Amino acid sequence: MKIIADGNIPFVEEAFAEFGEVIVVPGRSISRDMLLDASILLVRSITNVDRALLNDTPIKFVATATIGVDHIDLPYLTNNSIGFASAPGSNARSVAEYVGAALVHLSHTQGFELAGKVLGIIGIGNVGSRVVKVAQALGMTCLLNDPPKQRAAHDAGYVSLDEILEKSDIVTLHVPLIESGVDKTAHMVSADFINKMKPGAILINSSRGKVVDEQAVRNNRAKLSALVLDVWAHEPSISCETLDLATIATPHIAGYSFDGKVRGTEMIYEAACDFFQKEKTWNGQAHVGVKPETTIDVRSSAAPVLMALREAYPIMADDARMRRIKDEQNRGAYFDSLRKNYPRRLEFRHFEVLCSQVQKNTVVPVLSRLGFIVRCVEK
Repeated sequence: MKIIADGNIPFVEEAFAEFGEVIVVPGRSISRDMLLDASILLVRSITNVDRALLNDTPIKFVATATIGVDHIDLPYLTNNSIGFASAPGSNARSVAEYVGAALVHLSHTQGFELAGKVLGIIGIGNVGSRVVKVAQALGMTCLLNDPPKQRAAHDAGYVSLDEILEKSDIVTLHVPLIESGVDKTAHMVSADFINKMKPGAILINSSRGKVVDEQAVRNNRAKLSALVLDVWAHEPSISCETLDLATIATPHIAGYSFDGKVRGTEMIYEAACDFFQKEKTWNGQAHVGVKPETTIDVRSSAAPVLMALREAYPIMADDARMRRIKDEQNRGAYFDSLRKNYPRRLEFRHFEVLCSQVQKNTVVPVLSRLGFIVRCVEK
């Protein structure tokens, strides 16, 4: 078989070599002509997979190494008996850690305590559920909004969108992009949405760019004390006007931990093996490992949680690289290069943090719940 694969899928050649010839190309360059003699198509979120791409091609199996599927025409695949797989939950921990890093950074730069703050989480899937755990580890109270889940479970634990906006100090979005219908999320963040938020609230979007009406955000930015954007309306040609208004700006990499990306490859590989009835021989986790790679000593730090998170994931380094896009002639190509050449970022579970006995009852529980390996040692 011939396999066409997005080059941003790690180890894709190694994983799928047993299926046949693997041709790696940039995701935005994948065209119908490339698929005329291919059996498998492997993509990430930047490739739209629909009739125009697949019509009259011999593609038998499509997979996206992402949790979102709004770029895939699922009815077309079903109607044409084309197998499909995605990677739900693969980068959920990564996105949750991104949100945690952003929250801790903002609390220190803006001078407020996270403990006791109310975090409104819109979308309680794999990612949103992980964000709940991160927020609770930081001492925050969570309000949850997810109409489809609430309808399905008749769960009183969810609240209305209006209540989220009225009561939350921080609102974070973890919804799929839905263009129409009762659960429409496209341009969910409108002028009305922002005006219903608490004055001085913080907005975080790491879901899909089109969930936010950027013009509305630009017009009402003064209502927000901070704006964190990882996703953008017209990627890769983002609005520098919106960029200038963001407190933290990153190039759609919230879910780009090394662990999450490898997990995504492993999930679509296993799905392909099931579809083609092949024995599974490739193990992605062998590339990740579990032994702590870095030790962070916070025993003398005045802000130990901040220090641990900044050492494990320096989110403002991503912000600095992102802001250089304004100096680039081809901004779209630069945006894509930031994603393609993203530094190897490990999840918190790979880091050992040294704490003092004095920090045993304060810092240690927080860092442990965030996923770090924590060890109390004497000075």
